[in-house]
Amino acid sequence: MRLLILVVDDEPDIELLFKQQFRHDLRAGRFLMEFAHSAASALERIANAADVTLILILSDVNMPGMSGLELLPQARHLRPDVPVIMITAYGDPETKRRAIQDGAEALLTKPIDFAVLLEEIDMRIGRAA
Repeated sequence: MRLLILVVDDEPDIELLFKQQFRHDLRAGRFLMEFAHSAASALERIANAADVTLILILSDVNMPGMSGLELLPQARHLRPDVPVIMITAYGDPETKRRAIQDGAEALLTKPIDFAVLLEEIDMRIGRAA
């Protein structure tokens, strides 16, 4: 079983950061991590993820074009079984309220606490097993 985590963020540095933070897990094959640089490409991947078990979507809130908050209900509609965690540099109460109201599992603020994120990932892997 190939477990996939989809990271949605328009910043190219995020891909490098995540690959570095999770390099041991990725090398060990605990899960795959793919990156979508726009909400539109994320929706396409979510809709066509039959080749893997999608266990988690991590999405930035602020992106050009469609924001993460606009992506959230569409992602949840396509895959109501897959939790979505929103990531933002601005953890204001209104953004958090809206994200949770629209179905996000959690809202993490940047800089990301990767230990907390790994706990979330481990929980998802346990549920998928």
